Order: sequence, then structure tokens, then C-alpha cells
Amino acid sequence: MTRSRILVLAAAALAIAALWAMFAPIPAGSREQLFEIPAGTYARRAAGDKVEILPTSIRLTLGVKDILVLKNLDNVPQTFGPVLIMPGQSFRMPFGVAGDVQFECTAHASGQMRIVVEPAPDAGWRRLVWRARHWLQP
Repeated sequence: MTRSRILVLAAAALAIAALWAMFAPIPAGSREQLFEIPAGTYARRAAGDKVEILPTSIRLTLGVKDILVLKNLDNVPQTFGPVLIMPGQSFRMPFGVAGDVQFECTAHASGQMRIVVEPAPDAGWRRLVWRARHWLQP
């Protein structure tokens, strides 16, 4: 097989993969995005440790992952916005509208957490970009 033929086949495979990513439906599954506050978080922070257990910004997508779930595994209560999450409890916050909101969060090193809720990606370029971002996230 010649080098040019291999390049043509590789380009065709890439084009087919891109078309699939642009138009294939996003699989339905759990719409919850879970974040856990580990045991000992408060004690470590009180001792001066810069504990980074939660991301600075959480991205959710309407209709895909649009329910934020925070589970407090620590032995002290944690505050998220106006809600006090007791040890061992979980807090579910569904989002129904796209937007960008900031919450007070005692589990976060900065004391603040940003939630970005994106609209469901339409078929085409927006869905391809959405898939690429989610595949490349750690």
C-alpha cells in the first residue's frame, strides 16, 4: 500500500469519525454529576493544607448532565450556597436553564464555586466541539 493511499484512508476515517461525533445522538444515562467532599477535608484545611478537592468551575449540560450532586463524606457540615450539607448527606441541585452562577462553598479552597450550565449541543459543529471537550477532559 502506498503512502498516499494510507493518507487518503486515514483522512476518510477521520472524516467519518467527525461526522459521527457531529450527528450521533448523545447517549442517555444518569443526568447526575457527582462530586464528593472527602473525609478529613476540614481538618486538613484547618491545619493549613491547601486542599483542592473540587474544581474551580463545574460545567454541566442541559439534558445530558444537568443535576449537580454534592456528597459530604467529611465529619463536619459543609455549606453550598444557602444549603448546609451535614456529614454523610448528599445535596442534589437540578438545573433547568443554561447560565453561569457563583455559589459560596466551604469545601472549596477559595470559598467560591462557579457552575456553568450549557445548553444541550445541537447536531453539527456545536455537538462535535462538545464531544471533543468531554473526551479530552481528565
